[in-house]
Amino acid sequence: MKIRNAAIVGHNGAGKTSLTEALAFNAGLTSRLGRVQDGTTISDYNSDEIKRQMTIDSSLLTSEWNGHRIYMVDTPGYADFSCDVKQSMRAFDSAIFVIDATSGIGVGTETAWEYADEFKMPRLIFVNMMDKESANWNSILQELQERWGGAFKITPIQLPIGKEADFKGVVDLISMKVLTYSEGKETGGGEIPAELSKEVSEVREKLIETSAENDDALVEKYLEGKELTVEELKRGLRIGIIQRKIVPVFCGCAYQNIAVRPLYDAIIDYMPSPVECESLPVTIPGAGKEETRELSPDAPFTAYVFKTINEPHLGDVLLFRVYSGKLTAGSEVYNSTKGKTEKISQIYLMRGRNREETSEVAVGDIASIAKLKITRTGDTLCDKKHPVLVEPVNLPEGVASVALKPKTKKDQEKLSTSLRKLAEEDPVLRIRHDHELGQTIVTGMGDVHLDVVVERLQERFGVEVVVEKTRVAYRETIRSTAKVQGKYKKQSGGRGQYGDVFLEIEPLPRDKDFEFVNKIVGGAIPSKYIPAIEKGVKDAMSKGILASHPVINVKATVYDGSFHDVDSSDMAFQIAASMAFKKAFAEANPVLLEPIVEVQIVIPETYVGDVTSDLNSKRGRIMGIEMKGERQVIKAHVPLAEINRYSTDLKSMTQGRGSYQVKFSHYEEVPARVGEKLISEAKKSEG
Repeated sequence: MKIRNAAIVGHNGAGKTSLTEALAFNAGLTSRLGRVQDGTTISDYNSDEIKRQMTIDSSLLTSEWNGHRIYMVDTPGYADFSCDVKQSMRAFDSAIFVIDATSGIGVGTETAWEYADEFKMPRLIFVNMMDKESANWNSILQELQERWGGAFKITPIQLPIGKEADFKGVVDLISMKVLTYSEGKETGGGEIPAELSKEVSEVREKLIETSAENDDALVEKYLEGKELTVEELKRGLRIGIIQRKIVPVFCGCAYQNIAVRPLYDAIIDYMPSPVECESLPVTIPGAGKEETRELSPDAPFTAYVFKTINEPHLGDVLLFRVYSGKLTAGSEVYNSTKGKTEKISQIYLMRGRNREETSEVAVGDIASIAKLKITRTGDTLCDKKHPVLVEPVNLPEGVASVALKPKTKKDQEKLSTSLRKLAEEDPVLRIRHDHELGQTIVTGMGDVHLDVVVERLQERFGVEVVVEKTRVAYRETIRSTAKVQGKYKKQSGGRGQYGDVFLEIEPLPRDKDFEFVNKIVGGAIPSKYIPAIEKGVKDAMSKGILASHPVINVKATVYDGSFHDVDSSDMAFQIAASMAFKKAFAEANPVLLEPIVEVQIVIPETYVGDVTSDLNSKRGRIMGIEMKGERQVIKAHVPLAEINRYSTDLKSMTQGRGSYQVKFSHYEEVPARVGEKLISEAKKSEG
């Protein structure tokens, strides 16, 4: 099958977009080689990407090379956008890892490698920027070997000619040809430089051995001392790469278009076609039965939507991967995730910022559709007669939050709609309005992620907002028991108001918010007024007396009182109960409570000391540390107020190699010193 696909992944700044641009240029998708610095690449075309000179949204490109259709996706490298990387890699069969020849393996590379392991993806490595000062090929190979050599055979396919500013080409160890370049153009072959001949011979011998190991016929020929042909070498390597035993390593300079074209040949020669991959695991809707769908053009249509892009003139554009069957423009498909049918109007092949309409796509194709009503990222599209569900990507919960306040009434009207559209594009983005705190809270993967949201609100939707710190939902409770009388009596000429309540309050365990008990006997208060008394207590509990936070963990018992035949009413008893509760609360040793979250932090072992020390400084309690693969998992209980913007701190401490998840655990008493400060601030704001 003459289709290949590859996700271009790696750390931020390694040159993924420059490589994507060079590949597009060589395939004729663009007539000139764009530059990231100039904002002229075909894959980074959004204004915020041009401004920041970094990829924020994965961008899909379709090209043709030697009779094959090649799909590529240029993915972000910054940690805040790693969820976008994962979603895109889910739809691709192979990965090209781009590594900076000077800085080596970065955090983004490690993260993408883990995703490639999760999705069982064959991969190759392109060591980029070989022309930079301090570029060191041997050092990079050693780092790759140390990092991943235990699980894979890290196998150079090329050797660089020259180094740093003198880098001018590569020796192809398969064909034993020399490829040299000048001003981005291949200048011809020539002889292998004498100073490289020994190294070329040694590395090629290892390459031949690595290739032969994957095929019995090649092993036999190799052991007999016979020379393997170029095609046999490629065959052995291809088997090992697809079986995820071998990771081939290439090198070049994307910015100068040096040794980029051989990557296209490598994708065709070594990466699997869509029908060579494992059958797709699916679930039958409603039945929960798991089975597999054959990756065949003759199987029922199945596709997975892996990304949503909102474009001004088209609305939501959905990027999708066809796993089986075919799809034609004008047909109907079944969205098995939502249980509804969608009409397909037009289908596009994406070429970065450009697109090309096509009438049909089939198994292995990766394309886009627009103007669907209910379909979004993570949905399955299929044949209604043969419905299946493709499991969506498991994405982490966001960890950084800000509160957004509209600047004007006009902005207020547009804010919720605009945020909803951004959340449709970005499944990890969470939007909620906290009525208690009176804030619209946006949660994402980090500060940069949230900054981009704010910028897009203004630039794309014309919504201006003020960014505020999220408030903390404190609570108030009591530590002792109190008994009081609350009496409300009002007379003003006509019918008066009379309610008299004796109330006892006492602490409840932390797992119980509120309990109301009626112990009235002998008709001291008619039963018809008891619900009003309970409501009065609850109303008073909605705003405590310390810092106006809700009250929890309190048992309230009404045990006596009196009434008036004419003047008593529900309202009078409600007010009397509220007065009684406030008076009793003040006498029952009230205290502030703060939310405690359970934090699970995953980091390399070398950072454990720094992270635990920082948690201790944040009033955190370490609950346990355990190994998870090659990393340490720290579990701790930390006050939410201390960890609201922890993503920045953790990135700083771990050079971006740490990740964490947070979930609410319980409430605890605020330390006296902290509580005094909070109460003082609350009274100032009220005053």
